[in-house]
Order: sequence, then C-alpha cells, then structure tokens
Amino acid sequence: MSDQAKIGRRQAPSLKCCAVVLVTSCLLLCPCLAANRKLRVKTGIDVLEETNFHVLERSDGRLNRIGLVTNQTGVDASGRRTIDVLAHAPGVELAAIFSPEHGITGNLDTAEIAAGRDEITQIPVYSVYGPTEAQRRPDPAIMKTLDAVVYDLQDVGVRFYTYETTLGYFLEAAVQAGIPIFILDRPNPATGTHVQGPISDPHLCTTPGCRFGNYHPLPVRHGMTIGELGKLFNTERHINAQMTVVPLQGWRRSAWFDATGLAWIKPSPNLRTLSAVVLYPGLGLIEQTNISVGRGTDTPFELVGAPWISARQLATYLARRAIPGVRFAPVGFTPETSVFAHQRCHGVRISVIDRDVLDVPELGLELASALHKLYPGAYRLDKMIDLLANRSAYDSLVAGQDPRREARRWRRESNRFQELRKKYLLY
Repeated sequence: MSDQAKIGRRQAPSLKCCAVVLVTSCLLLCPCLAANRKLRVKTGIDVLEETNFHVLERSDGRLNRIGLVTNQTGVDASGRRTIDVLAHAPGVELAAIFSPEHGITGNLDTAEIAAGRDEITQIPVYSVYGPTEAQRRPDPAIMKTLDAVVYDLQDVGVRFYTYETTLGYFLEAAVQAGIPIFILDRPNPATGTHVQGPISDPHLCTTPGCRFGNYHPLPVRHGMTIGELGKLFNTERHINAQMTVVPLQGWRRSAWFDATGLAWIKPSPNLRTLSAVVLYPGLGLIEQTNISVGRGTDTPFELVGAPWISARQLATYLARRAIPGVRFAPVGFTPETSVFAHQRCHGVRISVIDRDVLDVPELGLELASALHKLYPGAYRLDKMIDLLANRSAYDSLVAGQDPRREARRWRRESNRFQELRKKYLLY
C-alpha cells in the first residue's frame, strides 16, 4: 500500500467525525430538522401501565368498577387494546365499555349502532352515538353502577370532530353520577401549535348534529390534546368534574404524528392517513354542502368534485389564488358511496407541500368561495353554516368577499383564544 493510501486510511475516521459534527451542528442550528426526528412518545395508557395503575386504586381496597370510553385507537405501545389492559389490571374491574361515533372497531359509518359485547372480554359495549342527543350521552343508570370512567380515544384536534363532544358529555355525566373521570392523553396528530379558523358561535346550533360538532366555542383547529381540552371544558363550562389527566411523556407540541414513533391507527373510516387529517379541518367544513370530498374513494379528504364542475377551470382558479402550502391538480373520480355515489365527478386533487404554513380552515373557505363564484346555479352553500358555526364567516362567503379578509379577522380572534388556552396546556 502506498504512503498516500495509508494517509487516506488514517484520515478517514477524521472525515467521519467531521460529518457527525456537521450533522449535529445542523440539527442545533436548524430546528426544522430537529423537529422531524422521531420521538419516543408514551401515551396515557402506557404511563398508566408503567405506574401499575396506582391512580385508579381505591383507598378502601375494593375493586374499582370502571367504565371505559374507547375504540380501535385505544392501544398501548405494544399494540394491546386498552380494553384488554384494564380487564387484567390490578385493583380494577372493567364493567362497561362505551363506543363513540363509528363504533368500537371504528368501521361503522352510520348513526344506528347497537349495543353488544366485546368479542374477547365479553364485557358489555354501549354505544354513545345515534341520531338523537339522548343517544349520544351515556345512560345515567349505567353510569351510577360505576366507580369511575376512563377515556381513551385518539382525537384529531378539530372542533367538529365528535370525540371531543363525547368527552364533554362524559365530564357532565361523571358529575351527575358522582364519580371521577380519568383522561388517558394522546397527541394532537396535527401538532399542538397550530390554532386556526373562526371561533364557533354556540347560539347558531339548534339541531343535534350541529351541537354535536360544537360543544364549546373553539377555533376549527385548537392545537390542544384531548387531555388539555378536557381541562378547558371542565373549567370554562363550570362542569367541575373530578378529573385527572394521565399525561403524555416525550411529546413536543411542534410534533406531527409521524414524528411521535407511535403507530398510526385511523380514528374513523375516512381519516385513513395523516395527509387526510391535515386537510380535514378545511374539507370537513364543506362536506355537508352538495360536494364530494372523496368519501367512497381511496383518498377521502384529498379530493373535491361534483358532476357539474369543470376540473381544469377549478384547478386554474385555485392556482391563481396562490394559497400557501398546497397545490391543485385537475382530476376525475367516481365515488362508490356517499355524495354522488356512482356518478362521475370532476374537480381537484389537493396535495400538501408544506403543512406548517397551510392555514387549513382558510383553505376550506377558499374552496367554498371558488365553488360559489364559479358555479352559483349549482353549488348550495347554505349547509356549510352547521360546521363553520360562525355567522360572520358565513355571511362573508355569501357576499362574495375575499376569504383572505375574513381569515385576518379569524387570526385576531385566535390570538385571544390562545391567551385563554395557555391556562390549560400541559406540555
């Protein structure tokens, strides 16, 4: 071997060390790169297991009869269901399971969900979802047979996602039954930093469906975990439940779900991917109008279309709006179910190119505004009021005002909300 080759071999470790130093320095200087590194997040159920369920123990030594609010998203780090974990936990008798919208397995897209039994444990399962408000609340008679309630559901951080109202109803029911409630916290999959959209007007909601998506005045994206939201509900609504949050460990507010190290389990049938969750606060706002948002296709909440739309015209109009963080491509699709089932739709596919700069509720307003302007004889805007739940925002759409103007008003409101929510943040 030549002397030059020997020197090269001796220098190689130094070059490797330089590379390590360079990467480390970059992570320190570039928070964006550090934020994308995988975390090792422990959810509430993991923390509960690690502490041997002491928080659930009764002081008199008697078994604690527990009711559990959960579905397929309630699993620990090893993939065990919270149902099975609590069914074998020391000092606990799992006596009842309550399933939210979409049922215990999260696959049902209907309001008609019957009671039953868990196939593995044979513990009774009671649905807390149905067409009436009474069916969406736990039965007081069942609640009075329990010593405590545990809540373990993966939320998506959107005001009209019904798991949040289910939490509010259980806080109220726990007070009425005179029992404590424990919230096993989980990450907000769309970070705990983005607060976006208009704050809802509770007085606008007169139907059960509207009220179920608007439990408390919140922006569309509130940037809180379900545990933090429970604290806010409990205090701001003067519920005063005996509530304990079993907190996350290792989570950062800036982390998207794909940086948590946790396995993704779709929280409902049409939120199959994190991409769908990112776009849901915007496309969800318009889905009650006469438009397809891709339900019944392979990519729900990533498409917008209808038989009467010109795909190229809509894509061109939206591209000219230069909405930060997204791109639009003309597309045709045929939903198998839901709105315009088995009809050929034309519209746009929405691709997220920077989820941290995208104002998703503003995107929803942009989409509604575009459809209202381009297809005034076909698009019916009136159904949007229930999920938008903000009269000023709705009136600005009807009047044809620029969505950017309305979004600026939202941000002033959002700043006030962020001051309020500081009292309830855990992380």
